[in-house]
Amino acid sequence: MDAHKYSRGVVAIAAGSSKFPGAALLTVAGARHGGAGYVKFLPPDRRVADLVISQFPDVVPISTLMRERCDAIVIGPGGATVRKIPELIPLVLDSSALPLARKAREGITVVTPHEGELSLLGYQRGDRDSLATQISKELGVIVVLKGPKTLVASAGNKTFIDAIGGSELATAGSGDILAGIIGSMLASWKPRDSAGAHHVVCQAVELHSRAGRRAAEKYRSVTAREIAESLPLV
Repeated sequence: MDAHKYSRGVVAIAAGSSKFPGAALLTVAGARHGGAGYVKFLPPDRRVADLVISQFPDVVPISTLMRERCDAIVIGPGGATVRKIPELIPLVLDSSALPLARKAREGITVVTPHEGELSLLGYQRGDRDSLATQISKELGVIVVLKGPKTLVASAGNKTFIDAIGGSELATAGSGDILAGIIGSMLASWKPRDSAGAHHVVCQAVELHSRAGRRAAEKYRSVTAREIAESLPLV
């Protein structure tokens, strides 16, 4: 075996804020169980950094995304923002970072809105399948439209409809975990093109849903913490 933490993939996470520090924990928790061998974390402040490292001592804090070696980046859960984003590296945009998808960039970009966040991308609610396809074509991104039967759409690829996840995923922080999983799996699998990236994202959605179902088998009421704790079991 010649694998090492870098060959398994490096994912960088910019998540959480002073208002939503828990989002950082949940996004990092998802990333730690998505296959990447090395998780880096760009904190919004010292308090959030200390919170994450106290829970996950294997995660490495960083001060910028621009000079860091990484194979995928996740930005936005919990209101996180950054000023500069590297080109070419696969990028997962969630929550407050969704408007960045309207800026042209090279490389794979994944957006993970729920229907209430569509306005951040410049769209309004409508037929979910048609809307996801429209956004993917117009913005040149892979769309993960969260909600009942989460959709994954991208230009040139068949739209994926998740049939595993249920109402247990409808809990605060669940989407933060999913963003972390997607970024970690992109870093680990290193897809070469849009078709490969589409497949990886679909696998990430299924993993997240299976963790939710596993949690629902054990707990009467599922929270994001239980979903994250179930990831290593599926």
